Amino acid sequence: MPQPRQGGSPVPGVQGIPAARPADAPAGLLDRYGRRATDMRLSLTDKCNLRCTYCMPAEGLEWLAKQAVMSAEEIVRIVRVGVDLLGVRELRLTGGEPLVRADLIDIIAALRQAHPDLPISMTTNGVGLDKKAAALKAAGLTRINVSLDSLHKETFAKLTRRPFLDRVLAGVDAAWAAGLGPVKLNAVLMRGINDAESPSLLAWALDRGYELRFIEQMPLDADHGWTRRNMITAAEIRELLSADYVLSRDPRARDGAPAERFEVRRRAAGSAEPEGPVLGTVGIIASVTEPFCSDCRRTRITAEGKIMSCLFSREEFDLLGFLRAGASDQELAERWQDAMWVKPKAHGMDHVGLDAPDFVQPDRSMSAIGG
Repeated sequence: MPQPRQGGSPVPGVQGIPAARPADAPAGLLDRYGRRATDMRLSLTDKCNLRCTYCMPAEGLEWLAKQAVMSAEEIVRIVRVGVDLLGVRELRLTGGEPLVRADLIDIIAALRQAHPDLPISMTTNGVGLDKKAAALKAAGLTRINVSLDSLHKETFAKLTRRPFLDRVLAGVDAAWAAGLGPVKLNAVLMRGINDAESPSLLAWALDRGYELRFIEQMPLDADHGWTRRNMITAAEIRELLSADYVLSRDPRARDGAPAERFEVRRRAAGSAEPEGPVLGTVGIIASVTEPFCSDCRRTRITAEGKIMSCLFSREEFDLLGFLRAGASDQELAERWQDAMWVKPKAHGMDHVGLDAPDFVQPDRSMSAIGG
């Protein structure tokens, strides 16, 4: 097994900057720009039972071999290193689709037993959630995010290539009934497909007490068909919602969250002014046009145990292989610290103009990274 140097294990440099993390660097998952990662996103699988057009090709992808994916025991150990040694304060389980993993309930129960006070959330497409929501809550899951891009069966099927809208809606309601709140909904708007639905989708979420978050389409589709010109921007989303609502920035601190939150009031008829009380909030995640890189607090582990310091990174650092080779918890922590030390300052997509060459996508699609 390769031995880490004093102060960290060897990793490649980035853009000519030496990779060496100073031996006296502060504890935790700190990078060269002073950001500290405390929010861990861990993918349980690359498999998914939908084929969303902004993520996967219609025929699907070649899935990872079972032995390449982290086992339940390995997941629990890596999370323990993150929480106990590196200052991780929040865990989000992602995929692919986490619900397709047969040992999901056992994983959550083990994580909860090891970390009684750790917030543990999960992002899911909601297919099958109605049958598992109560068990997820009992195992120790704190709350849930569900992807929901349309309330119309035909549009949902067009976007996901599967006729499962009723199953997703049943899953959302079951999550709420199980106490996995606040239930957050994630919607990606696609030009000419579901963008006109945004006000009605928000009305539906507000009426039920769900927290809706619109997400700019990101260049993480396996088909590599993303273009800046075709993407619905945050500014356009706000404009679409303004037909029915008045948005004002939520007075609560953003505190590193990817979504900028807005309080929502109904727009008075024939006026630009609001009327009535605050109906709730809506979030907009503008990763492309209004990036929040300067306050990013996330670290990501893929299903096969690779560290990604940024969702759009083209560099990965193997943690699982190091673990399987016999590394101690301290050695794993140092390797993780070194990988985060070379995190780029920003992804740079906000500088890609409409007539400039498109952003060079990472090799992985979103399903293979874990959101």
